[in-house]
Amino acid sequence: MKKVLVVDDSETIRLEVSRTLGQAGFTVLEARDGAEGLATAIKNPDVSLLVLDVNMPVMNGLDMLERLRQNPITADIPVLLMTTEAEDRLIERAKKAGAKGWFIKPVKPEMLLMATNKLAR
Repeated sequence: MKKVLVVDDSETIRLEVSRTLGQAGFTVLEARDGAEGLATAIKNPDVSLLVLDVNMPVMNGLDMLERLRQNPITADIPVLLMTTEAEDRLIERAKKAGAKGWFIKPVKPEMLLMATNKLAR
């Protein structure tokens, strides 16, 4: 069973995404911010995919993504980002750091599942 880590400071969003992925057969881990998410990803090297919010306290999703890429344990884990923003500079930074996709919230469950099924390693 593939494991997905969902990182978002909104409990509602985490629950919605986790429920969608769990019902599709994924094991889901959750974290409330980028720092907690980074620690969880390092402790769970069998994570198949990360779904990150961009705007979070403590460490945002883009900073977390860049730190993931610097760590050999997490460097190759595919990452999808979620946000309410669609600024070109943010999307470009995410692409440069290796993000595989960018969703504008609210994320449509069918789009999330399609991307997750394609990218989860």
